[in-house]
Amino acid sequence: MNNRTVLWLLCAFQICFSVLLSGQTARERVDTIVAGMVVTMDGQRAIYDDGAVVVQGDTIVAAGPRSELEAKYEGGQTIDARGKLVLPGFINGHTHVPMTLFRGLHDDVTLNDWLYKYIFPAEAKNVNEEFVRWGTRLAAVEQIRSGVTTFADMYYFEDAVAEETKAAGMRGVLGETFIDFPAPDNKTEAAMLDYTEKFLKRWQGDPLIHAAAAPHSIYTCSKKTLQDASALARKYHAPILIHASEMKKEWEDSQKQNGMSPVQYLDQIGVLGSDVVAAHCIFVDDADRKILADRRVGCVHNPSSNMMIASGVSPVPEMRAAGVAVGLGTDGPAGSNNDLDLMEEIDLAAKLAKITKMNPLAINAKAVVEMATIDGARALHMEKEIGSLEKGKKADVIVISLDEPNAVPMYDIYGQIAYSLKASDVQTVMIGGRVVMKDRKVLTVNEEAAIAKAREYKKRIAASLGMQ
Repeated sequence: MNNRTVLWLLCAFQICFSVLLSGQTARERVDTIVAGMVVTMDGQRAIYDDGAVVVQGDTIVAAGPRSELEAKYEGGQTIDARGKLVLPGFINGHTHVPMTLFRGLHDDVTLNDWLYKYIFPAEAKNVNEEFVRWGTRLAAVEQIRSGVTTFADMYYFEDAVAEETKAAGMRGVLGETFIDFPAPDNKTEAAMLDYTEKFLKRWQGDPLIHAAAAPHSIYTCSKKTLQDASALARKYHAPILIHASEMKKEWEDSQKQNGMSPVQYLDQIGVLGSDVVAAHCIFVDDADRKILADRRVGCVHNPSSNMMIASGVSPVPEMRAAGVAVGLGTDGPAGSNNDLDLMEEIDLAAKLAKITKMNPLAINAKAVVEMATIDGARALHMEKEIGSLEKGKKADVIVISLDEPNAVPMYDIYGQIAYSLKASDVQTVMIGGRVVMKDRKVLTVNEEAAIAKAREYKKRIAASLGMQ
């Protein structure tokens, strides 16, 4: 072979190689690809049986068919969830997480008796910053294990709740409580205002923590307290969390004292708005529902809590029909519901509506899954940020195993999520692109230490109340 032939062959090889390269597009490098059966909860409620979610930093870059996305993107890591469900993280729209340490303290009483005879005295004797930290750590483990990636909280020492929530890698809408008697952290309204203002300032712009003001309710806060707390929140463009129309006594007292329902009263004094998240919303008639919808107030349904205290049943089908954004919550893990299992609330929300209305179509499986995801995000006024798996939203992603006896066979995905799957089936949890639980092991909280400390607190609390 002469030099001329060799040169010709080299040129031919170079041309062929260039043609091959021109037919290929270099894949874009990203942090993570989660591959599985993707239930997006987007506007079209798209489901990809063989899908993927592409994550860069704390944000979703794309969600769609796996073959298309893997041809376009190369992941630094791949979470292989094929044969498993991939969902947006669940949203617990109302709770009081440090109350894990009061779990089971006193059950089977009315809400009014539970609050005034048992919980308020127990809090006065036991709640301090250390209590709040350990209770939050325990709650973080429990919520992560059940697929909760975002929760809304109302309690005391909420700055400590925020620190522990962020350390656990969770997303929180966290409200410092205003109440018209000396609280464990602040003894006067002036102190509450000062503490909350510092709290709101500190967490502004944080990617995980949304600091809020939380006037407890119309039955524990004066008109002035309600208005002052709301004004402070609005000064910093912060959310307002409140209990509203939670029990019959509250409704009757409001009618007697204010000549109107709790919702109408809150509207009249200027509290309601598109920054408000109202928990419970049980005693709300047509007029109330119109106000809630017009003011774009988010409501949070707490089925376990409302049943356990026999407070009543929120008219969820009517509220949804009126255009109110309704999410789901566990309420506090003591007395009114002794766990933080949002998957249980998904199941119960549908069944409670069915039996109350004596209509199996009152709320279907798809609707309650929406309430735990995208509608829960709407209720917290965070639907642009979380609640679905789509481009531009935060990478809050959970993987649910379909390998347990209760998970097979599967004919309908929404029905399986609502009625068959359990919190124990949640396998992996990612929040803001960070894996916080892998293969059922929580990576961001010392679970063993939190459990051990909870047992210690049980002894202290029981002794303080003369229960030993």
